[in-house]
Amino acid sequence: MPEVAVADAEFREVFDSAALGGTTLVPLTHNPLNGVTAGVWRVTGGGRSAVLKVLTRTKETSVTWAASNDPRHWNFWRREAYVYQSGLAQIWQRHGIRAPRLLACVERPDGDLALWLEDVPGEPATAWPLARHVEHAYRLGAAQGAVGAGEDRPWLSQRFLRDYTAGRTTGQDLLDDDRAWRHPLVREHFPAGLREDMVRLHHDREWFLTVMESLPRAFCHLDQWPANVRSDGRDSVVLDWAFAGDGALGEDLGNYLPDSVFDLFVPAADLPGLAKAAYDAYAHGLRASGWRGDERLVRLGVCASAVKYDWLTALMLARADDEQPAYGGQGAVPAELRYRERGLALAFLADWAAEARLLAPQLGFPEAPSGR
Repeated sequence: MPEVAVADAEFREVFDSAALGGTTLVPLTHNPLNGVTAGVWRVTGGGRSAVLKVLTRTKETSVTWAASNDPRHWNFWRREAYVYQSGLAQIWQRHGIRAPRLLACVERPDGDLALWLEDVPGEPATAWPLARHVEHAYRLGAAQGAVGAGEDRPWLSQRFLRDYTAGRTTGQDLLDDDRAWRHPLVREHFPAGLREDMVRLHHDREWFLTVMESLPRAFCHLDQWPANVRSDGRDSVVLDWAFAGDGALGEDLGNYLPDSVFDLFVPAADLPGLAKAAYDAYAHGLRASGWRGDERLVRLGVCASAVKYDWLTALMLARADDEQPAYGGQGAVPAELRYRERGLALAFLADWAAEARLLAPQLGFPEAPSGR
């Protein structure tokens, strides 16, 4: 395989040695749809290991996940390399959150970029107890409170939430389709009232996005969820900085919590308790860092971030007859389990959205559009 030969040569250069018997590449789980990612592997040889992530702009994929040459676009293909090379990936390290160490960034003759990264041992957040997620939330609050919006770079993403959600339109015509809502998976596993709540969230999308874009800013990872976080025994190690850029204070936490349920890492029944404990910890971290803003703005950032998942309800309606793949295409999950857990998590987000509608006018924002 050409990929193995190229990786073997780069491995030798990175570690300044030749691996006896050659190197071994083991594919790692990632989003295979993303046009930016040519592949991710754990590479071992000679008693050493590293993670190889190859960034590309030539991979064929859907329009939704296409790589972009626009440095401000949420899926700009070179961004992760810039984040690592600039040192921004380590900007939160003194608060207990870091990235894997960059070992090398290799420009390949075909135009791709090979990121050679520290192979972080330790427990993935997909297996963490709830208390460890809460601890991570505290660290995130402390980090974002201390760093704030950070130093802008011309390749950091902007308008992430607006542009990321705009391209996800599958099934939107089904939100008002009685037959789609009568599908057995939907009827039996989506909570009562969810249809009305999710239709309203969809129709209020512009209001929510405007609120999120008007809140205090922070340097954000914008893809924090358990599959992208590990523990090295001391720090939280956050992977995959491809979307990093401008976001609202609280937006990263608002992504982390529901995503923990959507991909079945945390039971939906635990989400309300986890979300309360994690938010309290995040706010405590903010205060401990010296942040002295109005905490209601942070709460609004967390709750209004529910708009990120406006598209998910429509997708669930559209895919109710399909096999339900696990993340990264690694097998399948039971459809009943997925629809029950996601239905409960979407209902929780509907409560966040309702809280945001009540809170925003108290902080000087216009009221949300009234229900239809």
